[in-house]
Amino acid sequence: MPVEVIMPKVDMDMATGKIMSWHVGEGEAVTKGAPLFDIETDKAAMEVEAPDNGILHHTAPEGTEVPIGQAVAWLYAEGEAVGEQPAPFAAAKTPEPAPSDEPVVADISHPEPDVSALPQFAPAPIAADRARATPKARAMARKSGLDINALHGSGPLGRIQAEDVLSALQTVPAMVAAPGFSAENGPLSVTRSRGGTGTPVVLIHGFASDAQSWAPLEAHLKHRPLVRIELPGHGKSPKLRIADFAALSRTLRQCFDSLGLENAHLVGHSLGGALSLALADTRPRSVASLTLIAPAGLGPEINGAALSGLLKATRAESLGPWLKALVADETLITDAYVRLAMSGRSEPNLRHAQSALADVLFPDGVQAFDLRAALDRIERPTRIIWGKQDGIIPWKHAFGAPGHVALHLFKGIGHMPQIECADAVGSILKSAV
Repeated sequence: MPVEVIMPKVDMDMATGKIMSWHVGEGEAVTKGAPLFDIETDKAAMEVEAPDNGILHHTAPEGTEVPIGQAVAWLYAEGEAVGEQPAPFAAAKTPEPAPSDEPVVADISHPEPDVSALPQFAPAPIAADRARATPKARAMARKSGLDINALHGSGPLGRIQAEDVLSALQTVPAMVAAPGFSAENGPLSVTRSRGGTGTPVVLIHGFASDAQSWAPLEAHLKHRPLVRIELPGHGKSPKLRIADFAALSRTLRQCFDSLGLENAHLVGHSLGGALSLALADTRPRSVASLTLIAPAGLGPEINGAALSGLLKATRAESLGPWLKALVADETLITDAYVRLAMSGRSEPNLRHAQSALADVLFPDGVQAFDLRAALDRIERPTRIIWGKQDGIIPWKHAFGAPGHVALHLFKGIGHMPQIECADAVGSILKSAV
């Protein structure tokens, strides 16, 4: 019997999900756990993995809204006869108008309708003068000023997918009408510590920071190998053009996969916490534990003014006050610290790249991604560490965590617990990893 691939529930109030792109074409083989398709809801976008091995058939067309729990495709065993579509994609078509003026009312009284009488899918025709592309790919290209007709698609039947547009933006910045910054390409920067045994700890820093921000905490983690990943446009990583949180998560996931780690403890701060959570959600078998420090993604609120101030600062005098907003004890932000931080932000192209990233992740000063449903799905040991004087992200977002997540809330601590109370945070981590 074929295995159903169903539309998962990725948001708490999600009723339907939109198929944005397929990673595997009709009739192609897929292995369990491999990326299968991307979905998008009002709050989030994520990659869904194959539930089993098999040959993919009867896929819902890209752009289709499908109710939660309904099949979007079927996986057949090698050599298994492929019959007619086992069930209709109910959300795929709009009912034809009735000949009368009376409104059409669907009959939902029968739990097992005769599916043979229902219409089947037919992908919308593509005009001869338009490239075959997913809706998301078209939106990305349009927003970036990229000529989508000049791209080559990697999807089924040569369809251009979001990844194709992202790749073009990263490798051919000259094609972008209004770049805002000079984009680069290449892998993310990864550094490793010497020494340590057992399961490694992967550290993912926050927005407008870099791998050096983990220094106060690392003394407590010397017993494990440490792997530090720097985000695009941060530290030594290239200034990539990122379309949205889903694209940023995909970039981080590709970097993590390239590390070749069988298992790892994930520790992420702020935006790095959101990315660690997204990574754990899509790579659960590779995650031993998850630690989120003042994580983004658990509510819409964020201090947009502070983000804007950090990004606009071009000298130490304007950067200092915004750095002090990151901590509860402002005396931690010394003049020397501010000058050092400003020296790392002196390059205009870096500031512009981070501003472009902030614009897609935190438009109008809100978080444009919601990972609360992902947190509900995590089964690995998980803890949230937060300061109760956080002036960037409200610490009460932690109260939305499910009961199996451990909460460590510190009085008199701001947005940077790994720096403000490194010994206490280090003690928690040392006992956990």
